[in-house]
Order: sequence, then C-alpha cells, then structure tokens
Amino acid sequence: MAGADIKPKCMERAKKWSDEVENLYRFQQAGYRDEIEYKQVKHVDMVDRWPDTGFVKKLQRRDNTFYYYNRQRECDDKEVHKVKVYAY
Repeated sequence: MAGADIKPKCMERAKKWSDEVENLYRFQQAGYRDEIEYKQVKHVDMVDRWPDTGFVKKLQRRDNTFYYYNRQRECDDKEVHKVKVYAY
C-alpha cells in the first residue's frame, strides 16, 4: 500500500446520516475524500478520534491548519446530501 495511490471506483451521495457519513463529512470539510486519502496525503497511520463516539476529533488541512471537531454530531440533515460516499 505504501506509495500506491488508491483511487475510488465510484461515488454516490449520502442519503441518510450515519456514523460513517459523519466522519466523511469531517474529512470532506478538511479537503479530503475520506480517511484513505487523508492518510495517503498526510502520511499518518492514525486519525485522532473521540474515544466514546469514534468521530474524528482533529484533522490537518492541506494548508497545514487544523480543524477541530465536537464529540457530537456536526453534520446536519440538510448537509447529509452533500456528503460523497466513495467505493473502492
């Protein structure tokens, strides 16, 4: 996997909120497709998560600034349809 650029085969929009959609929302806000792309670009093995909810806690953007996220859900129902779910 090291050095291999993994590209998604297809993409669809999220239809309803879930834990997965919440985390994708956070990655996409920070400028990444998903956790796979984030790890490729930032060369990290672990993503900072809230231990109780499992939601992403902190992400480094491409410009090296940080996004900090709440422990609770941040992706409102009106935002769910904007989230892209990629299949590999």
